[in-house]
Amino acid sequence: MQDHHPALRRRYTPALAVATAVAVTALLGACAVGPDYVKPEPQLPQAWDTHDQPGNASHPVALPAGQAADPQWWKQFNDPELDALEQRAVTGNLDIQVAASRLQQSRAARRIVGAEALPSVGANANYQRTGASSSGLMSLLGVSNPPASQMANGTGYGNSGVQGNDVSEPFNLYQYGFDASWELDLWGRTRRQIEAADALAQASDETRHETILAVVAETAADYVQLRASQASLNTATQMLDLAHRSLELTQRRRADGAATDLDVINAQALVSSLEAALPPLLQQNAHLIDALSLLLAQPPGTLAQELATAQPVPPVPAAIPVEVPSGLARRRPDIRRADALLHAATASIGVAKADFYPSVTLSGSFGMQSMSFASVGTWAARQFAVGPTLSLPIFEGGRLRAQLNLREAQQQEAALAYQRTVLGAWNEIDDTLSALSTEQQRRTSLAANVAQSDHAWQLATSRYQTGAGTQLDILATQRTTLAAKLDWIRSDTNVSLNAIRLYKALGGGWESAGETPLAAR
Repeated sequence: MQDHHPALRRRYTPALAVATAVAVTALLGACAVGPDYVKPEPQLPQAWDTHDQPGNASHPVALPAGQAADPQWWKQFNDPELDALEQRAVTGNLDIQVAASRLQQSRAARRIVGAEALPSVGANANYQRTGASSSGLMSLLGVSNPPASQMANGTGYGNSGVQGNDVSEPFNLYQYGFDASWELDLWGRTRRQIEAADALAQASDETRHETILAVVAETAADYVQLRASQASLNTATQMLDLAHRSLELTQRRRADGAATDLDVINAQALVSSLEAALPPLLQQNAHLIDALSLLLAQPPGTLAQELATAQPVPPVPAAIPVEVPSGLARRRPDIRRADALLHAATASIGVAKADFYPSVTLSGSFGMQSMSFASVGTWAARQFAVGPTLSLPIFEGGRLRAQLNLREAQQQEAALAYQRTVLGAWNEIDDTLSALSTEQQRRTSLAANVAQSDHAWQLATSRYQTGAGTQLDILATQRTTLAAKLDWIRSDTNVSLNAIRLYKALGGGWESAGETPLAAR
């Protein structure tokens, strides 16, 4: 059959081929091999067992579904000094700054991976002064003056610029141009790499959040322990003053013949015992102040003057808001990090699977080449190359299969780590709720013990002054009272520490910290 439109056919056949290639590329680019990530649903209870007992001064209170606890939970302790320390710790702590720096590294790594999805374009320029050997390969082949076609492909020989038939005649070669390449993401390999890099950057961000949460909780805990240590020091100092008075009274009674030498020795022993208790408390105070200074990235002793004045232990809030268990995965940074790592491991399987398929790279170049500087910019000096490169793995010695097996095993490990993290969070919250309730009950009993011991000491002192009691009664009740007061201070401190642990276990405290200067850049 006669073709009546040969020119039209010649005109549209290349266009149709290009359109077909573009369509096939688009269709293939729409698919991405490997499993798509499905966010796991953590297995958590419907509600927390608060272990609360009647009569507790403070107790956990369940929040309505969808409502989160106050992220600045330390303000519930109503201590301005603690508030100021927390803000300074969040902005100055070195661990937080290190975590922020690692987040920046992860984000930079993600940008590097993302660049692989884009074409690569470069420019080049070159000048060479070349002289071929008269006894080299060209002379062996009997070539005296290469044809002009060899000049076009860059061999460096031709009529332009080379006089005579001597192949060893030096010549100049000028060239410049552009080159570009682009690997088509036919199987979603690059997209899976970007997906994994995004997830790893998210994991780094959650590590930073977890660091902030840990620093906030540690600052509060060290501050509470410092105030408790100062309270213990004040109690021991007061008891020492009373012991000195008792010693003076006993010495006067001994001079009057109403007391014995043994009474004086016992009174002196109590004074010495209380004096020996002071240095460890002073050292503990200094240690806690230095610990707080370190959290704020300050030299040792920086906060000594600021925190020297003793203050009461911050009281635990009357009600501690507890978010419903379903919100735990949304708030705890460690669970969020485990989720991100599982996501990255899942995306890496797609990268490993894409390596089994062929890859296509489009490359091209355009430039100018001439042996004369005057003509290197002319259209006649142009040269170009364009075309695809197909790469297909045929034999890799089992490397690709082993790499896929490795990625699948890493995903399984990440899934197990996620389950372990969720279960650990559940156990931590349950244990902390139980410890808080138990310690509150213990503190109530110890408060009653302090009142009884103090009353017994007053009775013993009164009886001794009237001659109805002995010095041993006073010494015994003094020691009992001191021990009871110190036990109550420790219990009161433990209640506050358990409340801090509960806030930390619930995952609160990092949202309000905002971006550190490094992370915000």
